[in-house]
Amino acid sequence: MADTEQGNQTSLTEFILLGFGTVPKLQILLFLLFLVIYIVTMAGNILIVVLVVADQHLHTPMYFFLGNLSCLETCYTSTILPRMLASFLTGNRTISIGGCITQFYFVGFLAATECYLLAAMSYDRYLAICKPLHYATLMSGSFCLQLAVGSWINGFLAIIIIVSLMLQLTFCGANEIDHFFCESTQIINLYCNDIYQVELVITIVAALFTLPPFALTGTSYICIISTILQIPSTTGRQKAFSTCSSHLIVVTIFYGTLIIVYLLPKTNTLRDLNKVFSVFYTILTPMANPFIYSLRNKEVKEALRKIVSKCVDFIRIQKCYCIF
Repeated sequence: MADTEQGNQTSLTEFILLGFGTVPKLQILLFLLFLVIYIVTMAGNILIVVLVVADQHLHTPMYFFLGNLSCLETCYTSTILPRMLASFLTGNRTISIGGCITQFYFVGFLAATECYLLAAMSYDRYLAICKPLHYATLMSGSFCLQLAVGSWINGFLAIIIIVSLMLQLTFCGANEIDHFFCESTQIINLYCNDIYQVELVITIVAALFTLPPFALTGTSYICIISTILQIPSTTGRQKAFSTCSSHLIVVTIFYGTLIIVYLLPKTNTLRDLNKVFSVFYTILTPMANPFIYSLRNKEVKEALRKIVSKCVDFIRIQKCYCIF
């Protein structure tokens, strides 16, 4: 009996990601939808990174953080969508245990990093709008670097702790994951061992990486909106309020869906909607961030215009050389 149980525990070599079902027509539609989302997300975020690096006028704290965010979103989206798109095309929904744990690690690492990076960005905007006279002193280059590096390191260390605990446990029995990526709350249900300790650590880490930064972000934007309402110009007030409110909406969706998935009690309704909420923080938010934070900014539009102008001039010069 013991030998049989041990055999079951070691025979599991891969998982099946159930994704969004197996209806053929639905798979084609979902493939096209997520392909468009992936292309738009990658194009928008890579464009922001290129502009921030190439244009000297964008070498400011705000765009430094936006460049970090776009780099993060590029990695984040590429961790999930390519594999999902491949499964829609081929119908192969299997993933090795090692591949699944690796995907979980990178998704968790990047999500945790984004939580604190968004908080750092909101603090930067708070200082710029509410403390403009002290902004240059408080938001120095070294301090910006510390905030960004701290966000990446904290995300890295937090998920390492969870993964190290997960690697000590053994999988057995069913190998189906009712999700479109290797999500932690789904993975731990496949362990043979007592999962209380892992669940507790996941809950603690989720709380530390969502609640404090969300509180800081919310407080920052409340102060920002309060300051904006004191602007004498109606046009200026409306424009600033529109920008900040769109930022706050996207941030609330990101933090809110994370809190729902990882911190609220696991009722049957929430379990059924888990995949839907996960789409918001893993797929839709990375697509929306470049448009909400960057591509509407006057400085970014000007930087884009300059690069396009240089590219056009370069092409013209090359054509002239070819003619002669």
